[in-house]
Amino acid sequence: MRDGEKGAGRRCQVADPNDPTPCEGEVAAVTVVTGDGREVTGCVHHSARQLASLQGSRLHPMAALMPWAVDVYCRAAALTPFPWEIGL
Repeated sequence: MRDGEKGAGRRCQVADPNDPTPCEGEVAAVTVVTGDGREVTGCVHHSARQLASLQGSRLHPMAALMPWAVDVYCRAAALTPFPWEIGL
């Protein structure tokens, strides 16, 4: 595993404390900008989950340069808000 990938128990900053799912891929894949302007960098999996859950959130404009930005948007579009609360 490379340094930027999930290690033993390591979680990205975007992962909600109540979300039990593991990170996928790079721990610092994309940056989510919340509705209040806070920027948090995380893995593809948790960034998509937060994008689907936080009203007014979006990916940082520089995420468009990353090859997995479309994957994050597609995953977010297929999720219900706060999927960890209903066991997804």
